[in-house]
Amino acid sequence: MSEEIQMVMDEFRQANEKSVNHLKSELEKIRAGKATPSMLDSVMVEYYGAMTPINQVANVSTTDARTITVQAWERNMLEEIAKGIINSNLGLNPQNNGEILIINVPPLTEERRRDLVKKSKAEGETAKVAIRNNRKDAMDMLKDLKNDGMPEDLIKVGETKVEDVTKSYVAHIDELIVLKEADIMKV
Repeated sequence: MSEEIQMVMDEFRQANEKSVNHLKSELEKIRAGKATPSMLDSVMVEYYGAMTPINQVANVSTTDARTITVQAWERNMLEEIAKGIINSNLGLNPQNNGEILIINVPPLTEERRRDLVKKSKAEGETAKVAIRNNRKDAMDMLKDLKNDGMPEDLIKVGETKVEDVTKSYVAHIDELIVLKEADIMKV
């Protein structure tokens, strides 16, 4: 395989890794019954007039499988942090004891579990679309190499490799979604 085709393949794999890593981070935000600090990653808090991620104004941790605690770095920020959590539409209700926020994570209902499965499948489809777009970009790069005089048999080898890599990444995404679905549906 030529050096140019290898560069196309390396770029293609890097783009696919980014897509899979993004999917993993999105799936972590979908709660599966037990409390995790990453559940609050999407929460934004008004901090001196600027919207700031919660992890930049407080320490988020879990004390057990059903409880998240939020320790604000400045005690006067507790109300703003609570407001940010409520406005994030995560279905969580923080309790302020003057020192920290305590969030009891309610058990998931069957209907809510099904909604979360749908959401994770949608994230998987989004990742697959990204993989397909990466494949199109790689094929376009191979076409450009062909137009620049690269032998057609080398281009065919490159196209076959791109298809094989695409299939493996799509299969990996399917595995991640199946695992997440099992995690969500586990009572």
